[in-house]
Amino acid sequence: MNNQPPFSLKLPMIMGILNVTPDSFSDGGKHNKPEQAINRAIEMKKQGASIIDIGGESTRPGAHEVSTQEQLNRVIPVIEGIRKSSIKEIIISIDTTDYEVAKQSLKAGANLINDISAGEDSESGNNQMISLAAQQNCPIVLMHRQGKSDRMQDNPTYDDVCKEVKEYLQARAQLALESGVKKENIILDPGIGFGKTLAHNLMLLSDLESLVSLNFPVLLGTSRKRFLGEILAEDYLEDRMIGTCVTTALGVQAGVNIFRVHDVKENKQAMDVAWAIESSE
Repeated sequence: MNNQPPFSLKLPMIMGILNVTPDSFSDGGKHNKPEQAINRAIEMKKQGASIIDIGGESTRPGAHEVSTQEQLNRVIPVIEGIRKSSIKEIIISIDTTDYEVAKQSLKAGANLINDISAGEDSESGNNQMISLAAQQNCPIVLMHRQGKSDRMQDNPTYDDVCKEVKEYLQARAQLALESGVKKENIILDPGIGFGKTLAHNLMLLSDLESLVSLNFPVLLGTSRKRFLGEILAEDYLEDRMIGTCVTTALGVQAGVNIFRVHDVKENKQAMDVAWAIESSE
C-alpha cells in the first residue's frame, strides 16, 4: 500500500486526464492500450502536468457502470507502466468510485483517489473509500454530483445550487475528518457538469471563492464540457479548449488549487499567467 506524505498545494497544479476507456466523452478509445496510455502520460508530464488522473470507467452523462474487474484490467497495467517509466515519480490519481479498484490502484502505485461520488458509492454502511484514504494517508477528491452518470442530466434541480453544493461538500469533508483523513488530504470538487444545467454551472463558477473559503484544497474540472459548448456554440470538443483556459485563469484568481484538463499545455500557460498576476499582489 501507499504511504506517501501529502503533496504540496502551495502552487496551483495541472491534473492531466488519462481515460483508458472506449467511451469517455472526449478521449474515449484513444489510449486503450497500456503503451498508448503511458506515452500520453509522459507527453502530459512534459507539457506541465503534475498529476495524471487515470480512469477506467466513463462518467460522461448517460454512461453505464463498468465492472470492478474490467476497471482493474484497464488501469493497473497503466499505473504499473508509469511507475516503471521515465516519469515514475509523478503523482498518479485513480478516478473511480469503486473501493476495490482504488485499493488495488494504490497498491500498484497510485497516490490519490478521485471519487466523483464523494465516497458514497462504496459506503456499504462503513464509508469504505473514505476509510481507505484515512488508512493509507492518501489524498482524496470528494466531488458533488446530483444523480449517477446514467441519469444525472435528466432534470437537475436546486433551490440554491451554490449553497447546496457547498453544504454537501462541507458535510462530506467533516465525515472524512471524523474518519481519520487529514485535513490537507481532503480535496473538494464542485462537480461542474455533473447533474447541473448551464445556469447551475455558471453560478458555481462565479461562486468558487465561497467554496475555497472552507479552507480545503479545491479541484476544478471544466475541460471541454457541454456547458462550454452551449456558451460557444461549439460542437467539436477540441474547439472548447480556449473556453476551458478561461475558467482555469478565473479559477486561479478564486484560489482553486488543481485543474483537471485534457489540454495540458494550454491550460498550464493560462494557469501560470493568472498565477503570476495573482501572486504579484
